[in-house]
Amino acid sequence: MGRMSVEELPEYAERVLEVAELIPPGRVMTYGDVAEWLGEGGPRQVGRVMALYGGAVPWWRVVRADGALLPGHELSALGHYREENTPLREAGRSAEGHMPKLDMRRARWDGGAHT
Repeated sequence: MGRMSVEELPEYAERVLEVAELIPPGRVMTYGDVAEWLGEGGPRQVGRVMALYGGAVPWWRVVRADGALLPGHELSALGHYREENTPLREAGRSAEGHMPKLDMRRARWDGGAHT
């Protein structure tokens, strides 16, 4: 599967994916952050775009505000996070078999100059 041709993408979706591609490795933005950056739509719309078209971009860098990993894609996302050294909060001992969450305080990217 190659990248979809731009003609097939709704204009809003195209803009969402462009923002996703700007996020540096090891950092994330929430669905709401992306909507805010674009000044259009909301977390729901961004989430829908990512669900439909996110495979073409680093989808694991656009996340839920609570830092929970994308249901059904946890292991795949986790592989990317470990590879990119994205800040994670490991699940506590009591959370047997539970997935870590993103450390949103450290992982969140504000779209500014990154070091």
